[in-house]
Parts: sequence; structure tokens; C-alpha cells
Amino acid sequence: MNIVKATRLFEEWLGRRTRIDRKDLRLKHQRMKADLFMFLRATYYRWAQLWPQLCPELAGAPQVLAVGDLHVENFGTWRDAEGRLIWGVNDFDEAWPMAYTIDLVRLAASAHLAIEAGKLPLKRTDICKTLLEGYQHGMKEKGLAFVLGEKHVWLRGIAENELRDPVRFWQKMDDLPTLKTEVPISAIDAIEHLMPERGIEYRLAHRVAGLGSLGHARYVAIAEWRGGRIAREAKALVASSASWAQSLQASNDEGPGEIFYQTVINRAVRCRDPFVHLHGRWIVRRLGPHCSRIELSSLHAPETELRLFHAMGWETANIHLGVPAARKPILHHLQKQEAKWLYQAAEAMLDSVRTDWEVWKRKG
Repeated sequence: MNIVKATRLFEEWLGRRTRIDRKDLRLKHQRMKADLFMFLRATYYRWAQLWPQLCPELAGAPQVLAVGDLHVENFGTWRDAEGRLIWGVNDFDEAWPMAYTIDLVRLAASAHLAIEAGKLPLKRTDICKTLLEGYQHGMKEKGLAFVLGEKHVWLRGIAENELRDPVRFWQKMDDLPTLKTEVPISAIDAIEHLMPERGIEYRLAHRVAGLGSLGHARYVAIAEWRGGRIAREAKALVASSASWAQSLQASNDEGPGEIFYQTVINRAVRCRDPFVHLHGRWIVRRLGPHCSRIELSSLHAPETELRLFHAMGWETANIHLGVPAARKPILHHLQKQEAKWLYQAAEAMLDSVRTDWEVWKRKG
């Protein structure tokens, strides 16, 4: 099947599991035409469908709880329970038990597209080599979280760029349109559960964010509290798109499916964000100037780009170490791989993405 049919089938599957915002979904379809990197981010369901076919040997590698939709903009910062600034993967909507290789290949593929777009002055082979070095190093050392304090000063410079200025951040929050439609009680309950105290008055707004989950219900509560601004977001979740891809293969629509978001963040080697919780089928989080993802435009930091990809590889290992029994099999599997395997797999998957994008752009 082509990308148009795959998208229709996936969205029908999605619509049986959650309420879809049709306006946001139309916006997603438009953005999928605009840019190849956006198309990649918006179509993880297609990647999950084609991955076992295009990279069968890698798809049979040792399993972990994979991020799934891992890419260069799926990293950000948050504050841990001690108030420290932490950097790492910040979105696990697509988490699913899969081969560890899927995360590395998708991350490398997204970096290749960033190079094509002129966002990164690096060579593809250098990125793949550095990602693997960081991943293997993290695996061998059994992981370590990225605390942006006295260590990782260079990374803190990337994380604390001007786009994350509090004045600019809260202006963007103020510009969000106030919701005029009814909000599910379960979403209200999830948001209020994460407020610092009961009875806080807040404005509910609609926020367009992300691409993979664009179309899912998403609500933001913005309030004044004890001299400052606070915001909480609730986003509707369903099981990973990988479960849809597996149901296609098995010709079996197996029901709601398990959501692994909380399981991944509980198990990974990291300093957890105490303001991220799975509440029913809503993922609720605090929004703030330093509690958000880092955009591609911020990644160009002269002389530190390769260092950043080493850190991304290490952080990927931090996530995969949530399945400790997979560590030795993964290291053994890595030793057996041929040179440039990551580069070759990323390019093979990107060839398919490019073909799908050309088909999608011709869609009426």
C-alpha cells in the first residue's frame, strides 16, 4: 500500500481509540507536504510499518522499550525534584517493545535530513559514527543522566538559548486562543491533579504542537500563582503506532493497547521530571521556559555539534538501559555489525521516506 492508504488506515485506527481534532489533523496533512523533515516527524506510523520490511535483520536485534519516534528534535530540558536542569529525550508517545536499532536508525535519519536542510554543517558518516560511539559508551558505563550544572556547560549553553527566555515563552502562552469547546472531565481532572494546590483559577487554551501527535486532543491550563505564571498541559494518548503496524501484519485490530510512556520514564537511567504523569489516558506535564523540547534551529552550536550527537547517543542508551537484561546482548550485537551499518540503514529508510513524500505532495 502507498502512503495515502496507510495514512487513511492509521487515522481510522486512531479514531477508534481517541477523539481526533479534525482541524489540527488537516493542518498536519498540510505540514506533511511542506518539508521532508516535517513529513518524517509526522509519519512514524509509516516508519513502524516499513521498518521490518526494509531492515529485517536490524528489526530482529535485541529488544528494549524503544522511544520509537526518536529524532533530533525529540530532546529537551526539564527540572528534576531537586530543581536541577536536566537534558534528555522528552517525548515517549510512541514507546513500544522493539529492537534497540530502530531508535538509532531513526535518529541518524533525522540528522541526515537536518544536514540536507542546511541546519547542521556535518558529514552524515561522522554523525553516525559519533552517535554509535556515544551509545556504546553509555551502554558500557551503564548510563548516566545529563545534569546541566557544573558539568556539561557546553550543553547548557544550547539549552538556555534566547528562544527559552521567560518573557518570550509566556508571551507565546498568552497568544494561545482560549478554548470555546467543552473539555472532557477526565482531562480537567488530569490537569488539576498536577496543579500545586487546589482551587487555582486558570484559562484553558488550545495549543498546536508537535507533528506526530497533531490531531490528538491537547489542552493547556494557564494561571497566575503566587506572583508568577504556571502552565499545565494534558494530551490524549493511545498505544504506539507500532501496535497499529503489528495489527496490520496480523490482520487483527487488537483493541486499545498498552501505553508504555510511564513505564519508560520510570525505568530509564535519568533524573525524572516530577511534573510528568500518565493520568488515565492523558499525559500531563508542566510547561515552562526550560520545560520543553529544543528545536532544530537551536542545535547549530559551532564546534559542539558532534559533541551533541555523542550526547544523544548516550541518552538513547540511558533509555534502553531501562531493560537491564538487554545490555550485554546489545553490546554483543553491536560488535558483530559491519562498518557503516547505521549510515546504510538510515539511508535505506530515508529513500522510502522520500518516495512517500513525493506521493503525498501529489495528493489532492
